[in-house]
Amino acid sequence: MNSYLSSTVKQFKYYKSLGDKTIEQLSFEDLQNEFAADSNSIAIIVKHLVGNMLSRWTNFLTEDGEKEWRQRDEEFVDSFSSKAELLKAWHKGWACLFETITSLKPSDLEKTIYIRHQGHSVTEAINRQMMHYAYHVGQMVFIGKLIKGEHWESLSIAKGQSKLYNKSKFQHQKSRKHFTDDL
Repeated sequence: MNSYLSSTVKQFKYYKSLGDKTIEQLSFEDLQNEFAADSNSIAIIVKHLVGNMLSRWTNFLTEDGEKEWRQRDEEFVDSFSSKAELLKAWHKGWACLFETITSLKPSDLEKTIYIRHQGHSVTEAINRQMMHYAYHVGQMVFIGKLIKGEHWESLSIAKGQSKLYNKSKFQHQKSRKHFTDDL
């Protein structure tokens, strides 16, 4: 179970890095771009993720993950006044997550926590949040790619580069490690 906890930290760091690299490539105006009237900009997705993270990971083991102070509907209204403000919120949400998850012990994994009064094992709650964040970070990356077009700097194996990438990987001895260790 120690490997599960360390793996989740690495996986969350990976998703955060994809968001970081997306935000880095875009202007504040780009981050606010909504492609359709009912769609979400990257800024709105960030605001939603931060609200979710602060609610879910604050007093994770002792309070319901849906806090009374959370204003979820307001998360879908862009109120950031600058890229710096957006980044400050982004980092605050992730800091809350990492502070909590790195404090967990293997003995915590089977404890029951609640989200909207629905019981989850700690493992289930971690998995739930990881998939939720991966979903939204994927949206951020996709929107970023649409905005930047041919000027997008790929965050993974670039199109047409799979053979070259695999060749470099297969030149190394087999080893057991997390896929993000080489990033």
